[in-house]
Amino acid sequence: MDELWTHSATALASGIARGDFSSVDVVSAHIERIRAVDGALRAVVVTRFDEALAEARDVDERRARGEDIGALGGVPVTIKECLDVAGTPSTFGLPSRANDRAERDDPYVARWRKAGAVVVGKTNVPQLMIYIESDNPLYGRTNNPWDLARTCGGSSGGEAAIIAAGGSPLGLGSDVGGSLRVPAAFCGIASLKPTSGRLDDTTRLPIFDGQRAIVSQEGPLARTVADVALGLEIASGGRDAHRHAPKPLDRRPPARGRGFHVGYYENAGWLRASPALARASREAAALFESLGAHVVPFEPPHVETALDLFYGILSADGGRGAIDALGSDARDRRVSALLAIATKPRAFVALVERVLAVAGQHGLLQMVRNYGFADTRHYWKLVEGLRAYARIFERAMDASPGGPLDLIVAPPVGLPALPHGMSETVGTAGAYAPLYNLLGYPCGTLPFTRVRADEETFRTPSRDRLVDGADETERGSAGLPAGIQIVGRPWREDTVLAAMEAIEAIVRVRDDYPHTPIAPR
Repeated sequence: MDELWTHSATALASGIARGDFSSVDVVSAHIERIRAVDGALRAVVVTRFDEALAEARDVDERRARGEDIGALGGVPVTIKECLDVAGTPSTFGLPSRANDRAERDDPYVARWRKAGAVVVGKTNVPQLMIYIESDNPLYGRTNNPWDLARTCGGSSGGEAAIIAAGGSPLGLGSDVGGSLRVPAAFCGIASLKPTSGRLDDTTRLPIFDGQRAIVSQEGPLARTVADVALGLEIASGGRDAHRHAPKPLDRRPPARGRGFHVGYYENAGWLRASPALARASREAAALFESLGAHVVPFEPPHVETALDLFYGILSADGGRGAIDALGSDARDRRVSALLAIATKPRAFVALVERVLAVAGQHGLLQMVRNYGFADTRHYWKLVEGLRAYARIFERAMDASPGGPLDLIVAPPVGLPALPHGMSETVGTAGAYAPLYNLLGYPCGTLPFTRVRADEETFRTPSRDRLVDGADETERGSAGLPAGIQIVGRPWREDTVLAAMEAIEAIVRVRDDYPHTPIAPR
């Protein structure tokens, strides 16, 4: 039983269905693993241990009677804290919501549970899900299982941490600016952000929901691509997926690798990727070529423009959504710092811009220059700009030498896991993840390698706090996971997953692959 927590969700589902082991044993093993590692991680902030064991017993009894227990029958899962599980709080890190109890499950949680999944707990998030560290005034800070002095990322950070450490084989999170892919990359696991419109986020405290230009998506996290694919299929509606999205999830992926047209890049925008992350993208491109794919360099067009659109659209309300959600609650310092400038009038923000430019703070300037507008006409112009940018990006993919691209390989984030507190300086860690929220493309994150000792730093001293923060992040990062991001055309999650599986099959047996870390007991 002690080793059951090391199995994949797919293997556990098959084993329970065959009677190789019971759901009670599987759920108990994961509860014990959570108890062993979570004192150091602090990832699971709401537990359902008693309820989970009761549900597991029910699964075992139904299997014994010969009943269908579902594709996830008896498999333990964890859920991001902001997503509703009936009877549990969904606080978004707000102390005033500590006693808020959901009356019903989030729709995608409901589909997992209908397929037999057993929810053992809910996992930590940043306050309001608006920065890439899972830390808030209600639940405190979650640590990275590879290095407790570093963050697990956010906003689906608690999910990534407990899955990486073996406390859960499969989890559900959400992503509006990298919130699935960044934590997965920091913790060395896999995830997938679906095409915008496939799994629209249905959380009950949406601070961005009124704008429909950049739409948060829910999606799975796991240690294997097969588990990510299984979680996505069930969340998408399974065999009835055609009834739940504009285009059904294709369950007949193309042959792995062969025939793909793949573009790759190592850097996007002004924050150059760390050496290990750049190397991972370069080596992944070479692996695709060895599998028979046609591989070419690709340069994302006008990345600075894309980031301006991203920050401008998500701050178009002048921070009012966040202010209303916070009320009189205690505020995380990163939320306070962001709102201190995002809520100011345009004239004041323009003055701050000039000061930042003179001071050489170009990283912070990238965000700040898009604040302070808060008028409907400006928002409409941003949405027009997004539509125009999407056409430009699509033309760039279509015009690639050798034919239109099926896939893009790139870093999922510009840096390895940040030291605690660094998100206040580094922000999103580059354009690598937000670009595909802006475009709405499906994209998966996959573990690939680990940072080498000679890849810990390469940046020259700078006046820019962001560059210095990046340099500080890279120092001491040897051994941390470094992943890749695989991007597909809209509604082609099947192609993305097939490509992820092809690469995973090769790199998973390598010595530098980031297998489950040994978290302190």
